[in-house]
Amino acid sequence: MFDIVLYEPEIAPNTGNVMRLAANTGSRLHLVRPLGFTLNDRTLARAGLDYRSRAGLRLHDDWPGCRAHFSGRRMFAVTTRGSTRYDRIAYAADDVLVFGPETRGLPATLLESWPAERRLRLPMHESRSLNLANAVAVIVYEAWRQNGFGGGA
Repeated sequence: MFDIVLYEPEIAPNTGNVMRLAANTGSRLHLVRPLGFTLNDRTLARAGLDYRSRAGLRLHDDWPGCRAHFSGRRMFAVTTRGSTRYDRIAYAADDVLVFGPETRGLPATLLESWPAERRLRLPMHESRSLNLANAVAVIVYEAWRQNGFGGGA
């Protein structure tokens, strides 16, 4: 199934919510350090409930290590500066979806490494951005829907 990457996440409850989402969609969650919280943060545990072990959580010390882990896989960067709407992609079950930190998004230096068609955006009216957990949910559920909700009850 899909791999969800949170690059330098800052807010524990968002990460906890994504943890639950990953477990409930059969996705795997990857966190790229540094984190803006500790993994034993109470708010992470509260939002993530007991889903941590079922989310296939993996920590990466840095972006180069994370990127190398997914060598040969198709990766998408999700950004407010994306040129491709998220619903215009035909997702494959082994795609990797990369999201930036809540307050600043993915750095321009990282975004430049993705071709324009793999920089995804969510349409919005006049807001700067959506909550990270909400953005992840929208895109993961669209990708999962396109793949027939495999494994879902």
